[in-house]
Amino acid sequence: MPTLTRVSTTEMEVTSIRLERSLKEKLKALAGSRGYQALIRDVLWQYVEHSPTEGETQLQPSDICASFGAVAEQDQVCALTGQPIPLHAPMRLGLTTQGRLVPLSVDNL
Repeated sequence: MPTLTRVSTTEMEVTSIRLERSLKEKLKALAGSRGYQALIRDVLWQYVEHSPTEGETQLQPSDICASFGAVAEQDQVCALTGQPIPLHAPMRLGLTTQGRLVPLSVDNL
C-alpha cells in the first residue's frame, strides 16, 4: 500500500492515539522503512475513501461471489441495501470478491 501524502507532515495536525504495545510493534514490522504512522494514515484514508456516504450502499451484487443461509445472532445491516436485519431473523452471509463475509438480507440475492 503506497503512502498517499496529502500534505507535508509540517502542515498536519498533531493527534494522539493509544495503541497496545504488541499492535504498535506489528505495525512497525508491517510498515518497514515507510514508518508505522504513514501506514496508519494510509489505512485511515482508505477507510474514509471507501466508506459509503449516507444513502449509498458500499457493495454491489456483483461484489458477492457466494452466499449461504444464516440466522442473525445480533442486529445486522444488509451490506447491499442498508436495510436492517433484526436479531434472530433469517439472513444470508455473502463472500465478497475481497474475501470478506458480509450480512445480506434474504431478499437481495
